[in-house]
Amino acid sequence: MPPRSLRSALLSGACIAAALPLASQAQEAESGKEQGEEIVVEATRSGRRVQDEPIRVEVIGREEIEEKLLMTPGNIAMLVSETPGVRVQVTSPALGASNIRMQGLKGRYTRILADGLPLYGGQAPSIGLLQIPPTDLGQVEVIKGAASALYGPSALGGVINLVSRRPGDAPEGELLVNATSRDGQDVTGYAAAPLGGGFGASLTGGYDRQTRQDLDGDGWADMPGYSRWSARPRLFWQGAGDARALLTFGAMGETRTGGTLPGSSAPDGRPFVQALRSERYDLGLTTRAPIAGIGTLHLRASGVAQSHRHRFGDTVEPDRHRTGFVEAALGGDAGSTSWLVGAAYQADGYRNRAFPAFDFDQGAPALFVQGESRVAEALTLAASARWDAHSDQGSRISPRLSALYRPGPWTIRASFGRGFHAPTVLVEEVEANGLSRVRPGGTLAAEVADTGSIDLGYARGPIEATVSLFASSIDHAVQLRTVDADRVTLVNASGATRTRGAELLLRYRWQDFTLTGSYVHIDTTEPDPDAPGRRRVPLTPRDAAGLVGMWERHGRGRIGVEAYYTGPQALDGNPYRSRGRPYVELGLMGELVLGKVGLFVNAENLLDVRQTRWDPLLLPQRAPVGSWTVDAWAPSDGRVINGGVRLRFGGD
Repeated sequence: MPPRSLRSALLSGACIAAALPLASQAQEAESGKEQGEEIVVEATRSGRRVQDEPIRVEVIGREEIEEKLLMTPGNIAMLVSETPGVRVQVTSPALGASNIRMQGLKGRYTRILADGLPLYGGQAPSIGLLQIPPTDLGQVEVIKGAASALYGPSALGGVINLVSRRPGDAPEGELLVNATSRDGQDVTGYAAAPLGGGFGASLTGGYDRQTRQDLDGDGWADMPGYSRWSARPRLFWQGAGDARALLTFGAMGETRTGGTLPGSSAPDGRPFVQALRSERYDLGLTTRAPIAGIGTLHLRASGVAQSHRHRFGDTVEPDRHRTGFVEAALGGDAGSTSWLVGAAYQADGYRNRAFPAFDFDQGAPALFVQGESRVAEALTLAASARWDAHSDQGSRISPRLSALYRPGPWTIRASFGRGFHAPTVLVEEVEANGLSRVRPGGTLAAEVADTGSIDLGYARGPIEATVSLFASSIDHAVQLRTVDADRVTLVNASGATRTRGAELLLRYRWQDFTLTGSYVHIDTTEPDPDAPGRRRVPLTPRDAAGLVGMWERHGRGRIGVEAYYTGPQALDGNPYRSRGRPYVELGLMGELVLGKVGLFVNAENLLDVRQTRWDPLLLPQRAPVGSWTVDAWAPSDGRVINGGVRLRFGGD
């Protein structure tokens, strides 16, 4: 899936469940000052307005979420992929599993939070991105670059925080029914109501299914089949003096099947079914309480239990993941300076019944501090640092410095940070293909990254423009190294993984019409794990661009046209080519609103771009890591048309 960019904006809450809801659409955030809107920033817990915040956080607002809800009601993959510099990469063509790459960095470095809590685990599984429905999201917030200073060792490359939708002043509900041209169906529902006494509640549930599809007739599923149910009740409380609390519970179950179809076989003449059965249960709590004369006390806690039953041909691997998290922080203001101090503890555990040699338990108590000060009329500085005492990697300090200079309609932000990632065996290739071919190795050192970015923005009237330059260097990056024809091992790279890049975003608004263009250039190299020298990081397009036109009128409907270009990308272990072909995807969507009823239709990939039109997906023989397919560098599902109806109930 190519990196895309519809509307992105700057900031509103990335780590507190009590983030304030936005009153405007996402694309209006940076120009809020021009339009007289005041959007309060909660991402760094400073309580500042968005235009006063030094750390750049891009926000996808509720209007954007509703648009993507009509395209992919069952998951958030398309929603987050349309932020510049964010790429949703398929890690398992057999099961469709995907993760999120930030500015060219591997997906395991991106931390996914829900209301500031790790409700999908310390390191979310690649399949997790496809198991999160967007129905009850109020906004999505993206921080790029090393964010370990605020979010711990799992945020080496950045953070995506999913902020829940809050009940209004009147009961409301929503039911969406969707069907696709590839025999997929989705039913999602949302209900929310005030309960009195400052309390409110919401309930989200859904069922999604997809039939396995073999589009090129080779006996291997190009689209996996799945059936999934999910449910999430939430309880909200709002008290005096901005006191608030959130209690959330989530449950999900899914069965996913890919690989060879019945009666077919892999190139070795034997059937190879790849399947995954998943269950996840989570519980989370966040509170904030003002303390007179001191500041505000923040408390957060969560627990997650996940279980999977992987099948790779004749091999079955049942596993369990556990994550526990607790944090307490105290913050306040002293003149033009805001401060925050806190402590946290996170524990992660993994058990694999088939290969117990790879089991692990990790714990990390932490202390963190943050300060932000407006030192001049147009200049704000921010600094944060976190000390983690990791059970495997020892003591680590993660600093981050940020600055904002805003003369007139111009905005200049600079941010530099260092972070670390505690490695495990569960890298992308192992998650996709299992542990049966992984040879246990020695102790892996922590992956350490230095990242930096400079952003130049301009907003006046209907025009917005942002240019970003970014760079990162990762030492000791964990790589997969081939041992022989059917064995691999994990090692720390002998040199640094270096990334340099730039993003450009242009937007023009005229009445109800918005035109958005974006361009991303990434140059990233790493030590070659199987040969001397360096190579380009596979599956990272050097160039990508997007152009989106959207007409939208509240209460009437919307019409959107989009085009995305993905340039060549280096490939690894592909016998058919060493570089992916460039390709263009076109899309068209529309919604007609008739009172409380919305009728919608969406067409993705109108040119029917499909990787198997150029090369086979299947390898001539099984790869050392255990896969039967080449990496996914282009869409595998081709043209997909979906449509349905959305019914709204109650509300203002």
